[in-house]
Amino acid sequence: MEGVPISKVILLGDGNVGKTSLARRYCEGKFEVSRIMTIGVDFQTKLVELPGQTVKLSIWDVAGQPRFQAVRESFYRGSTSAALVYDLGERNSLDNLPSWVEEVRKFAPNVKFVVIGNKLDTVPQPPDLAKAGMEFAMSIGAPFLLTSASTGSGVENMFDYIARLAFGFPIQQ
Repeated sequence: MEGVPISKVILLGDGNVGKTSLARRYCEGKFEVSRIMTIGVDFQTKLVELPGQTVKLSIWDVAGQPRFQAVRESFYRGSTSAALVYDLGERNSLDNLPSWVEEVRKFAPNVKFVVIGNKLDTVPQPPDLAKAGMEFAMSIGAPFLLTSASTGSGVENMFDYIARLAFGFPIQQ
């Protein structure tokens, strides 16, 4: 599709929070229980319908393990929006989000964020870490969503938010 605007978006967060599973659920419509960790970066594209416009997301799923920091920094440049993903059952993954914001802003200072509490299907309801995640999102002026890559809950909304942020459309909560 010639003439379709494209935007680079990134999925950030610690290893094993579900970034790859979210991207695969969205782009391929499937979920794999067992996954190998991402080494460096995984990349997919998806056409998205926004009001009056079809756009293309170039989705960059960056490795979350600390040993990949030097590699992933080169992938941040040119990003317009980012999902900060944490595991609703893992406090450290939420506590580490500020360092992800700091890391990416060095290379993409104007990136817009959405905060994602993932693995909703694996924690008691309501999830204990949801309120803290929402407070963090508010502190950086970002929308907040709960998702489950396993069930697909919230995944379409997550990528709709990312696309809207990337192309300057208002978020509809």
